Amino acid sequence: MNKLLVRIFTLFFFCITLSCSTPGGNENSVVLMKTSLGDIKLRLYDNTPLHRDNFLKLVNSGFYEGISFHRVINKFMIQAGDPVTRTVPIAKTADSLNTYTIPAEFRKEYFHRKGALAAAREGNDVNPEMRSSGTHFYIVQGTVLNDDELLQAEQKINSNLKQAMFNMFTREVGDSARKAGVPITDGEIQEKASVKMFDYFASNPGYTIPDDQRAVYKSIGGVPRLDQTYTVFGEVTEGLDVIDKIAAVSTDAADKPLSDVRILKIKIIKK
Repeated sequence: MNKLLVRIFTLFFFCITLSCSTPGGNENSVVLMKTSLGDIKLRLYDNTPLHRDNFLKLVNSGFYEGISFHRVINKFMIQAGDPVTRTVPIAKTADSLNTYTIPAEFRKEYFHRKGALAAAREGNDVNPEMRSSGTHFYIVQGTVLNDDELLQAEQKINSNLKQAMFNMFTREVGDSARKAGVPITDGEIQEKASVKMFDYFASNPGYTIPDDQRAVYKSIGGVPRLDQTYTVFGEVTEGLDVIDKIAAVSTDAADKPLSDVRILKIKIIKK
């Protein structure tokens, strides 16, 4: 197995199928976010250290102060983190995701329940490693789901994983052929990538939502279709009602709020 396949396996499945506990995994860092519609208290997970440290760095620098929630979808999530939203009205270029990126930190125990704090990212077609945006984050509102909806979510998760894997295999085959100086058509690249996909998934089962998480989705709600493909790195401990208020604001056809919802102040209150 070459280095690329090792990285793929590690990225998509090792932390999905195992608990991946590490020493010192207590969630200690707490951030208070004051918005124009109320206060939100966030606890960051120590078991996603890259995302935790990056978020704390941005909070300490004051990066998020004055930034607006530029993408709001009721019953789904609220998103912020684009510096162009400091202007009024919100610039049409908001949600560009033109920032540095962070390696994904998928962990089986962290999922998209209501109140989950997660990192936005570009799509699988241009971002097969599912790296997170360095500054954009979202907080889940979601909905309560039934068993049929959870089954559909599982199918979506596995579809996203397969798409990302196929994109990765396609790049690998193409890069290998170019380095070897061997001419290869797009059709041949896709055929070889498909064979790799078949071989891999023949011995690696798909993702299944754990029973304890299913119970949460059926009682509290969330957005399970994003699990294990977007990094969850914290959760709301106080202020779920504020999430509901922000999610309920009127938006335009591009999901941008018609009335500005701004982060007024954000600070670390516990490390």
